[in-house]
Amino acid sequence: MKRLIAVMTLMIFGTGLFAQDDEDIGDKKSNEIIDRVITKTEAYKSFKAEFIHVMKNAEAGIDESNEGELYVMGDKYRLKIAGQLVICNGATSWTYIPDAGEVQINSVEDTDEAITPANLLTSYNKDYKSKFIRESFQYGTTVNIIDLTPAEGKSYYKVRLIIDKGKEQILEITIFDKNGSTYSYIVNKFEPNVDVKESDFTFNPADYPDVDVVDMR
Repeated sequence: MKRLIAVMTLMIFGTGLFAQDDEDIGDKKSNEIIDRVITKTEAYKSFKAEFIHVMKNAEAGIDESNEGELYVMGDKYRLKIAGQLVICNGATSWTYIPDAGEVQINSVEDTDEAITPANLLTSYNKDYKSKFIRESFQYGTTVNIIDLTPAEGKSYYKVRLIIDKGKEQILEITIFDKNGSTYSYIVNKFEPNVDVKESDFTFNPADYPDVDVVDMR
């Protein structure tokens, strides 16, 4: 679940992670494309994304997929995936697990390795090398394909972005893990500036009678 939350915030906000101050770090074309996506995304006050998470590992015979829904406003998000609900107000996160009848409370880690919408736009801008691969036709539109190679210390060796050329919006991100697994996040629907309120990003136990609260802070 932590990987999923990290990559979903990465999918929408993480373009800032790949912005390069030095064009020698990545090729010029990929940097320019990413910069345009960043500019457009930062202008949104909020958004909603419906997506599919696909995990594959041919050697292990794994091919699994789950539908998800994500609301984001600044550092705050509300994520539904695989029968779980994760709510974060920027400082605290709540993971509600209906099958267990409990909600787990955690503090949002304030470290360089913590992935949040805020620090993705300011941190890590030296950790990846971007490369424009090609222009293609996918998902019924013309797309730009960009590969990102982490500098070091990652469990994966490549991240592939598929970006709608006309809309300048990420359609898919795929993580290529060193263990042979791939994790794909495919955006089926994206709505900017949706109507959300602060209370949407705080867990209210009164809305979930008899839930057990496990405070892990």
